[in-house]
Amino acid sequence: MTTTETATARPAGRPRSEKAEKAIIEATLDLIGEGMGVSELSIEAIASRAGVGKTTIYRRWSNKEDLVADALASLKAPVPTLAGVSVRDDLIALLDTMMRESGQDRTRCVMNIAMSESDRYPRLFEKFMKQAVEPRTAAMVAVLERGVETGELRADLDVRLSLGTLAGAMMWHIKRAAGEDDLADDLPGRIVDSVLRGLAP
Repeated sequence: MTTTETATARPAGRPRSEKAEKAIIEATLDLIGEGMGVSELSIEAIASRAGVGKTTIYRRWSNKEDLVADALASLKAPVPTLAGVSVRDDLIALLDTMMRESGQDRTRCVMNIAMSESDRYPRLFEKFMKQAVEPRTAAMVAVLERGVETGELRADLDVRLSLGTLAGAMMWHIKRAAGEDDLADDLPGRIVDSVLRGLAP
């Protein structure tokens, strides 16, 4: 076999790399979900659960906090592509994504355990906020501001207050739901319609 044939036959490294990263992320989330707080979590425990060496982890993350931040961010779905036609429809799409990702039992458990230590790891949670929360906030702010410009919403609208009302109402229901089945499919629409009554011109 020639050198060229050998190079061609050799499997690409990227799929193996992606498989290892997924195993590391899942191991991190599993350990947190089992009740291991961020302070108790160790690279050794993650490596053992993921079936990889510690050097494999350190090649991708320089420290535990960066790894945990990426693991938590992986629980968040991408910001949905918005149609940009109706403020109501776009707000429902954003709240529906929030409900489906945050309403999952595993996500709720992991986030509750991890967030309980946010004061001890401010850099970790600052990174998580930038990765996972700020893009969603920016998307909803953009929809509300567009609504003001198009006349769908009041000209004197307090955008930040409206954002908090919409997101806060959804989080209230998520926090009090006994499980995923307690969150009705029409909940995002009902929240948006109730709030829009106060935001309309």
